[in-house]
Amino acid sequence: MADFKPSYPYNTAIELLFPVYTEELTVLQKTYPATGIYLSCSFKTYGGTENIENGILSVVSTATVETWYRPDIQSNCAIKLLETGEIFEILGRPENIDMRHQFCRFKVRSVEGGA
Repeated sequence: MADFKPSYPYNTAIELLFPVYTEELTVLQKTYPATGIYLSCSFKTYGGTENIENGILSVVSTATVETWYRPDIQSNCAIKLLETGEIFEILGRPENIDMRHQFCRFKVRSVEGGA
């Protein structure tokens, strides 16, 4: 069995944000606090995709994040790039690479735009 080696150095600083749920008119609203846990990772973007829906232009940016394994990284969390302040939501369940609890990889997306 070949050992996994990270593709890129973990030199991008991010903040892992955990959701806070509040109930407003019997509907759960998910918000993220201003601060979270600091991590370093590799952050590889794939550019943005323009989307026009109902006359509104939006840009969906996607990226792949690879970092050290943490069991508290879940699909309902978000990450914040410390350099730009952009917030990305985690798509799907983070992958525990080789089931060794050492590295983890997941996809993120950010939706921007408006009227």
